[in-house]
Amino acid sequence: MIQMLIRKHLLCILLLKLLINSTISAQDKVTLSGYLYDETNGETLIGATIFISELQTGAVSNVYGFYSLTLPAGSYNVVYRYIGFESVSREMNLQSNQRVDIELVSQLQLLDEIVITDEVEDLNISGIQMGTHGMNINTIQGMPAFMGEVDVLKSIQFLPGVSSVGEGASGFNVRGGGVGQNLVLLDEAPVYNSSHMLGFFSVFNPDAVKDIKLIKGGIPAKYGGRIASILDIRMKEGNSKQLVVNGGMGTIFSRLSIEGPIKKDKASFMVAARRSYADAVAKIFTDVLDDGAALNFYDLTLKTNYNINKHNRIYLSGYFGRDKFKFDESQGFNWGNNTGTLRWNHIFNQRLFSNFTLFFSDYDYELAFGDDELDRFDWNSRIRTYNFKPEFSYFINPENELSFGGELIKYDFEPANAVGVSNGEVTELSVEKKNGLEWALYLSNDQKIGSKWQAQYGLRYSQFMLVGPGAYFEFDNPEPGTRRKVVNTINAEKGEVIKRYQNLEPRASIKFQVSSQSSIKANYNRTLQYIHLVSNTTASNPLDIWTPSTNNIAPQIADQWGLGYFRNFGPENDIETSVELYYRKSSNQIDYIDGADLLINEFIEGDLLSGDGRAYGLELFVKKSKGLFNGWVSYTLARTELKVDGINNNQWYPTRYDQVHNFKAVVFYEPESRWKLSANFTLLSGTPTTFPTSRVAVQNYLLPFNYYGSRNNLRIPVFHRLDFSATLTGKKNRKGKARKNEDYWVFSLYNVYGRRNPFSIYFAQDEARPVIGTPIETQATQVSIIGSIVPAISYNFRF
Repeated sequence: MIQMLIRKHLLCILLLKLLINSTISAQDKVTLSGYLYDETNGETLIGATIFISELQTGAVSNVYGFYSLTLPAGSYNVVYRYIGFESVSREMNLQSNQRVDIELVSQLQLLDEIVITDEVEDLNISGIQMGTHGMNINTIQGMPAFMGEVDVLKSIQFLPGVSSVGEGASGFNVRGGGVGQNLVLLDEAPVYNSSHMLGFFSVFNPDAVKDIKLIKGGIPAKYGGRIASILDIRMKEGNSKQLVVNGGMGTIFSRLSIEGPIKKDKASFMVAARRSYADAVAKIFTDVLDDGAALNFYDLTLKTNYNINKHNRIYLSGYFGRDKFKFDESQGFNWGNNTGTLRWNHIFNQRLFSNFTLFFSDYDYELAFGDDELDRFDWNSRIRTYNFKPEFSYFINPENELSFGGELIKYDFEPANAVGVSNGEVTELSVEKKNGLEWALYLSNDQKIGSKWQAQYGLRYSQFMLVGPGAYFEFDNPEPGTRRKVVNTINAEKGEVIKRYQNLEPRASIKFQVSSQSSIKANYNRTLQYIHLVSNTTASNPLDIWTPSTNNIAPQIADQWGLGYFRNFGPENDIETSVELYYRKSSNQIDYIDGADLLINEFIEGDLLSGDGRAYGLELFVKKSKGLFNGWVSYTLARTELKVDGINNNQWYPTRYDQVHNFKAVVFYEPESRWKLSANFTLLSGTPTTFPTSRVAVQNYLLPFNYYGSRNNLRIPVFHRLDFSATLTGKKNRKGKARKNEDYWVFSLYNVYGRRNPFSIYFAQDEARPVIGTPIETQATQVSIIGSIVPAISYNFRF
């Protein structure tokens, strides 16, 4: 502990010294700052570049579109650039601090080819980011998708190192991490279940999404709370220039979004809604749904912002979504997310930018069975989060950008509010609520060292407290792999701290610029996770349980190292290539005893085991970002394993989401002005599963069992699938006049050659009664979620 505090204070002293020295050296300089906007709709531009020709230096706009450059006084040619937009060049005589806001004009109407990125040109080479991918929403909209519906989560699974356990699986896995080890943020609010319809669609409405960034490694110090990845999704602010309506009607659901100015260039709004209607259409053809049955989802995304003055801007956004899966009027289950975010951007001065965020997130599910009030079962569960996050960016000079801030989180866990009724007799089955407090402070610096080197280094200090009221348990220590029994109960008062954890999380990245076309990067990060997703099913599902770290469950800790080589080719450097190696070791990874009881179990901690994990791999990525023919290819060679006392004879074993080979290809082609074609191909190793190794017969019934006690001892067959999509854009002119609205049709074929990819395999005895003296017949049954080609058509419009 003493060594940890010493390291923390040493780093703080070094960063403070850097700040003081840099501030003194900047006293004879001036600062150029401002915002960058899209001229057509007033949206801020994230990641645009500001380049000073004379000094061969520059800056990049942050996630709010703000930039700041501190320079020696003088005259300069300042160039503002953003891919897909016309560059703006300004001659400026900077003798004092200046605020310059710039609107860039889109080049989309001038382009004859598809552009599949909105990142700064060569940013993959010049930027320090590694293991980070941004995706253009226009690219996602052009990719083939299930039922023709655009899906953010399914699209990012075509990036290297990203996968899922099968079709229809909720969430995603990154570099061998579990679904619950990804921090999914929507306007900074965490989303605990990111899927609709049990995993077939994501909760993110593409009409409301502005920016998507997936961080797999080199995680900046401002992020914490998960050990595998960060998926940071930012909503649109709303068109501040004019009223715009977007929408679409598809095979499975329809969507509509409206955005426009409340006060032009001062305040705007955005409202986006979706609703599926599979059950409504089915009622036309069958009476199965007449008794109140339902299968649908809806979501509503809202955002507004107000530019108070040059120094202050506020944002208010929210998401409200729900899925319903009802067998009749009184039986079934439903689940949903609600989030809300209030942000305040404040500019203290030309070099100090701040953002204060207050948000909440609420995920809950409900389950009900029973024909009447005398015999029924009702269960609901939820996790609710409240968060306050102050963040500051101090632009010391073109070589140093200092970031610091903190985070305060309150967790409310309700594992089970359950009641069973049998013959009118009520039985209370609820599991007591749990409460947690987490807070963190961070400090980091992004530093350019000469013309070749760049470093980003920082430290995050986090602390978690499990607090009362409530009953908490102490367990015995039996043979590993068996259920533990309660030996003592701790009854805590309200606000009493039952268990406290604190940790330092160092982060460091470094880049060496080999040439204008290539660079070498390396990074290291330690991440902590204080809450855990408890699930032992093949894929994550809405009924999985979130639980905090307790006196029996330690926080998950991961250390990850990465090394990569990045190189661009082609006359315009438009062919990006990269090779990345990573290794992550982790501790306090959760697994389960054989026969674990995870649902409505007050003593669930007695069924949990803890051990070590390791994930390592090679990621290859090639992307052509411009031209009539473009797209990308990714390949990942990886392993993900656990070692837990009491499982697999205490030896390393693969996790359920371990995939050795992961090959993805995405291709776009525009043969003529109105048609756009695209295709996806996926080839994956089969995921591990546990099969019985032996069997015994008792009175003509077979009982399979695992004689060797092995876990995930075999793999299901290889997964592969081809998807195709064609987009027909509506005519731009009608009867010689330009049309006021835009529209397009999307025709898609999912699973083109009808592959029956296995989701799981189980064994069963033949139902026929065996003849005495003859062998007992058994068979293996493969479960496929989708076993045929799925055609779809959708119509989309904008006016």
